[in-house]
Amino acid sequence: MTRDNSRRDFLKRTVFSTAALAFSQRSSRAGTRGHKLEAGQGVVDTTPPIGIEMAGFHRPAGKERRIAGIRKPTAARALVLRCGGVQTVIISLDICAVSRELTARVQTRIARQLGIPAANIRLCATHTHSMPTFRYFRQWGVISPAYMAAVEDKIVLAAERAQKDCAETELHLGKSHAPGASNNRTTKTWKTETQFAADSTDAQRWLDTYVHVLHFQRGNGKEPIVWYHFSAHPVCYQDDQAGPDWPGLVEELVRQKLNVAPSFLQGHCGDVNAGDADHWIGPVERTAEPVAAAIIRAVESARTVSLDAFRSRTDTVQLPLDMERFGDWLSRYRQDPAQCASGAWVDPGFSKDWFQSATKWNAKRNRLSVPLSAVQLGDVALAFHPSELYSCYGLRIQRDAPAADTIVVGYTDDLIGYLPDPNAYTLGEYSAITVPKILDLPPFVPTAGRDLAGSAVTLLKNVFA
Repeated sequence: MTRDNSRRDFLKRTVFSTAALAFSQRSSRAGTRGHKLEAGQGVVDTTPPIGIEMAGFHRPAGKERRIAGIRKPTAARALVLRCGGVQTVIISLDICAVSRELTARVQTRIARQLGIPAANIRLCATHTHSMPTFRYFRQWGVISPAYMAAVEDKIVLAAERAQKDCAETELHLGKSHAPGASNNRTTKTWKTETQFAADSTDAQRWLDTYVHVLHFQRGNGKEPIVWYHFSAHPVCYQDDQAGPDWPGLVEELVRQKLNVAPSFLQGHCGDVNAGDADHWIGPVERTAEPVAAAIIRAVESARTVSLDAFRSRTDTVQLPLDMERFGDWLSRYRQDPAQCASGAWVDPGFSKDWFQSATKWNAKRNRLSVPLSAVQLGDVALAFHPSELYSCYGLRIQRDAPAADTIVVGYTDDLIGYLPDPNAYTLGEYSAITVPKILDLPPFVPTAGRDLAGSAVTLLKNVFA
């Protein structure tokens, strides 16, 4: 499918997008005195059909990576939380990426069918590289409109099931380290969250080894719900088998021990790969086994969360684009296309297609509107953003947020690509130079990651005020 055809399909299916986005910058608040937190979960199978294209790795036209088999079924998992008149739903979707348009459609449909405000609905991609994409990528996997439409229906069904499943619950938060489960793929010398102090900056590279677990223990004979958060790219496989990558094995291992299937929320993994760095794409067990062990420890040692407030807020931030760098790229291609045929330019067909599209970008559009959201559960916070955030910025949000514990969830409600540190631009790293071309966007200014982290902290402080 061509890029233009995929976008025409988007337009056909975004009848309600404007209505959904109109809910942005709204806040839902509830005091919990006299009210109990309720939680419900809905899971619907989203296993893709054989033959459609997978995303996550470069494949030029004619050499697409198509699904030949299913390693493990995939799902849309919805968590509905409600208390004191406020409802929110968080959806974890086994997919490489979602778009702002798909999110708007899902928000509108769930809002109309279930009465949950669109501003309180989050659509979180797990970013598995063994599944298709629902966001435009250049030569990194095309969108299947039929599969996307089918999954959209299943997301709404999962939310409906979750709402019907709601029951009174106690919330417990646990966290534990998963050493060896991840590595900072950009350097051989990184520091971890235990060393991230008040004066720590993005001048160094970092790694967050924590696994956070939200454990909902419910009454009325309802089974418990476990959602976990960890930061590592799901890139253990490069074959033609579809599935959730290492989170699939985590689910099996945890189910064996706890008799419950955990749901996954992706973290700040812009510079983080699975495994212990022996190889950039190591065996799945090297990540799944320590993460599963950390989940089990976290559940066993979890603290009870006193739910004195339940609040949700959505806002937007305008991230600055580096139009000077973008203009330089255009000039370089115009002057000598043959010199723009490899490396950061990928290949001749890629760079030509990029140039034809990039020339249509409005040069006056020097900022990108980015959705941010936050949820307060007592002294626990969840922050949602649509980027591949470098570890230093996720750790900064956790450090500076007002909550005792903050879970920073990426790939939510859209995908804007990487927000790396300034050194990535100086070094010409893939995240800073190539990925904007894949996503059909100008590059961000080198300090955009700082901007997003600061905006996320400000939003969290407003929610907790």
